[in-house]
Amino acid sequence: MAEPCSAQLQGEAAAFTAALRTLVNNPQFSDVTFVVGREQQKVFAHRCVLACRCQAFRGMLSQGLTGSKDTTSNILPQGPFILGNVQPEVFLAVIEFLYTNSINLNSQIVLEVLTSSVEYGLQDLCKLCVKFIKDTLSVEQVCEALQAAVTYGLADLQQHCLAFIEGCTAEVVRTRGFHELSDTVLAQVLRSDRLAVDELDLVQAVREWAHVSSAVLERPVPEVAALPVRELRLPLLAPSELATLESHNQRDLLIPVESIAAAWRSHALKKVSGVPSHLYRPRCGTKPRDHHRHLDPYTK
Repeated sequence: MAEPCSAQLQGEAAAFTAALRTLVNNPQFSDVTFVVGREQQKVFAHRCVLACRCQAFRGMLSQGLTGSKDTTSNILPQGPFILGNVQPEVFLAVIEFLYTNSINLNSQIVLEVLTSSVEYGLQDLCKLCVKFIKDTLSVEQVCEALQAAVTYGLADLQQHCLAFIEGCTAEVVRTRGFHELSDTVLAQVLRSDRLAVDELDLVQAVREWAHVSSAVLERPVPEVAALPVRELRLPLLAPSELATLESHNQRDLLIPVESIAAAWRSHALKKVSGVPSHLYRPRCGTKPRDHHRHLDPYTK
């Protein structure tokens, strides 16, 4: 007797997705409610969808279940669940992804959706956010994207953002996002040889960043700037520029006296002396100065 044939066949995916999309934030048949953001907007959802798609929601919605046969200990929490630290538009985008495995993103919310994807452990959503960010990266957004990439350990996005910054550094250092970088991320940027900006302009950009950070963190300029300042390549500056920098430095003590002294020493000796060798390397955007011919660490 012949074995019966069997096969798993797929219906029209688009129709299935469209049907599920009608359930997003639909109070009909909803059995769980979230109150989202400062606006306290109500968002309606379905426990079974959230629980099967996201482990974090499964845990949230299962609080109170103990596995006991005692029905009084197995009552599902009714909510509403209060989510005050997320924008309604962002939360609805996450819900849309959970229902349809697709998402409508825009540059205003993508970084916050990325944050939610990490918090909820949604790796596929995280990948979609990273792709969107890389495809739409702009001068105004690149520093904020880099900060997020470092925070969440997204190495590929870090490299992409850094390469973008290297290509248009002069424009990037004037953005609000640059002034909001953490000291560790700024130091990482400053280690690059490919920055398309002159060192004198970079020193000024770091000074402006330091004053903003000092005001926000309520800490002295030298303290907030200690890490990034180590990556400034002061020996690349001409003597006249170094003298002006030293004068300006008396106002805010941005740069340690020892660093300025080491730069002066390289001018006096006309060779690399007492400073890590990478601080003598011109960047892609460094304007040539006469003394640069003395700064090759391999020159005798």
